[in-house]
Amino acid sequence: MHRKTLRWAAPAAVGLVLAMAGCTAADGSADSTEESPLSEYFSAFYGGEMSEEEQQAHFEKQNKEREELIAQCMQDEGFEYIPAPANMSFSSGTEWKPEDRDFVAQWGYGAVKYPDADAQVEPEQVTPDPNSDYVMALSESEQMAYYEALYGPSPSEEEMSEDGSYEYNWETSGCHGWADHELNGDDPMQSDEFADVMDAITKFYETSATLPAMADLDREWAECMDAAGYPGFAAQADAQNSIYEELNGVYENSTETGPDQATMDEIHEREVELALADLDCRKETDYRAKYQKAQFEAEEQFIADHKAELDAMKAAAEQARS
Repeated sequence: MHRKTLRWAAPAAVGLVLAMAGCTAADGSADSTEESPLSEYFSAFYGGEMSEEEQQAHFEKQNKEREELIAQCMQDEGFEYIPAPANMSFSSGTEWKPEDRDFVAQWGYGAVKYPDADAQVEPEQVTPDPNSDYVMALSESEQMAYYEALYGPSPSEEEMSEDGSYEYNWETSGCHGWADHELNGDDPMQSDEFADVMDAITKFYETSATLPAMADLDREWAECMDAAGYPGFAAQADAQNSIYEELNGVYENSTETGPDQATMDEIHEREVELALADLDCRKETDYRAKYQKAQFEAEEQFIADHKAELDAMKAAAEQARS
């Protein structure tokens, strides 16, 4: 099986870039009706201009093509493989309303409890793996070889980062990696051609919070929080992050049965109180509108400084998706 050579050079904060490129609101939500200037460029990568129905249809079509390629690859490796149907929905579920007081009073930041958390997937809605019987009939060593052919070898300790992540390389990701590459080609966001502009975008979003307008806004918000009895936060995002950091500590120190429910309930109660104070201070300082204005102005300047590179990257992405 022929596999092309590709040197992978993923930007460190590509996830951050995608999250911020769609109009991310000041409180971390993404429900603003106005799209940010950079979202025009990044929608070319993740289909942001498509409706839920169009995204679902596109995903199912791509999944069918990918699974057929995987089956071809696995056959070349000496294994049977039945293409698996798509098992993913693009339904948005309950609307997230971080600016609605009743919503925040119930869910806070959505850290401990969140809408649809108890939604049960009916057994008939879960598509069984058509390859499970075949795999179970293999010996233990054959199963190991099967999964290595399918997904590639497990990363070594040297390849793993301290947080458990590792750099993806389609060439070492088995038939899944090969099929993805055959289907999508070289991702423009990961190519050497656009490495410089992707690095610039990453740096832009990592440093945007330090822009004078945003720093002044966070200072005004922090003074409001201090007066409300919640001192110690330097930026608006710190309030929500404090809850998630506390939860991480609880999970790290919990037993196999999970965190104590009484502890979780107590954290949720404090989370709601903090989120409501945060909401009040955002409204008092007009945080969302001012933050969005500063963000959009900074993005417009960034686009003006990098327009040629951004236009070329967008064109490459649209061609790859066509």
